[in-house]
Amino acid sequence: MKKDPDLESALSRNRRWIVNNQIKNIILRHPNQEIPIASLQKKFKTLDLKGKALNWLHKYPSCFNVTFTGEEHCCHLSKRMMSLVEEEESVRESQENAFVCRLAKLLMMSVNKRINVLKINELKRNLGFPDDYIIRIVAKYPNLFRVVNEGGRKSSMEIELVHWDPQFAVSTVETAASRSGNIRPTFSCSLPFSWVKSWERFREFDLVPYFSPYVDPRELVEGSKEMEKRNVGLVHEVLSLTLWKKASIVKLGHFRREFALPDRLNVLLLKHPGIFYVSNKYQIYTVLLREAYVGSKLVEKDPLVVVKEKFGELMQEGLHEYNQRRRHINMEKRRKKGVPLARVDEVKCRRRRSENADSDDDEDGDNKLGGLFDPEERKRFYKVLFDDDTS
Repeated sequence: MKKDPDLESALSRNRRWIVNNQIKNIILRHPNQEIPIASLQKKFKTLDLKGKALNWLHKYPSCFNVTFTGEEHCCHLSKRMMSLVEEEESVRESQENAFVCRLAKLLMMSVNKRINVLKINELKRNLGFPDDYIIRIVAKYPNLFRVVNEGGRKSSMEIELVHWDPQFAVSTVETAASRSGNIRPTFSCSLPFSWVKSWERFREFDLVPYFSPYVDPRELVEGSKEMEKRNVGLVHEVLSLTLWKKASIVKLGHFRREFALPDRLNVLLLKHPGIFYVSNKYQIYTVLLREAYVGSKLVEKDPLVVVKEKFGELMQEGLHEYNQRRRHINMEKRRKKGVPLARVDEVKCRRRRSENADSDDDEDGDNKLGGLFDPEERKRFYKVLFDDDTS
């Protein structure tokens, strides 16, 4: 598939964001929400980090507070960071009905109306589900869901749909058609008109009647155009349920049996470039819903996405403050040594190199993780779309 610079940018993940999100969750799980630096240092290997944890934390003063308790350094979240944690939790509580709807839709699209919990966990971050969704959602709505464990093992635990709610069995495509006054539900094609052959294939595909992903696929003939239409509609619907309207193709493949999807799912997706965008960024095949983006920006942002972007802003603010402080200290050292100030253009050049390397003189050796202050990276920063599955 031809690369789209905007959508490739939308798929960019910021390594530092992911690491700090993991540290945040580690601290929240620790007693009193405070962790000794020595304990955090031991976890740095699992975070794929080198160097000193203390040096890393000092770079984000707006996110983490480091204190010395007489014997050891400890870390807890800053007030502003805790405020965002509380805001995120508040949003999750207000989104309970949305989570119920997403889980019900997921089960309603499955052939047997039940899905293994381990498989749902593969997509829970994409769907915005809280870690305790089984207690918070499944157990709270026994009229809709129930937990089934015929094998008696943790790995065989499944969530089953108890009640079919017709209000949930309406796809995003059908909803859009109803809003626009169209009688026949159709997919939108987000391709330049210069892609003549792709448009011709899309129009031919569009002539096939639309099959709702909530219709039993066993009524359709395997390999038929109708089955292809249904499969495209199902992937479209699953992506529509996610926060960032994207998912790993490998993760979607885990649901092949439950959703009656073809073995070669990537081939299906590549056949419809006007609907899906497939990328191999970071050596992970990811499919993104084209219509959900204008350029590299999401058309509609879920409230959870808004909160996550605030975390990104807070993190960048702290890193900027740290770099400014280091720059001031270095200039003061040069002044005391009597080193004359460099010409303005040389200063700018040196500063640009420093920012692109994200502080070349960092002691913890993490400057290879990417230049957060690189101009292009900064443009993409707030458009970050990533799978924070490791959080």
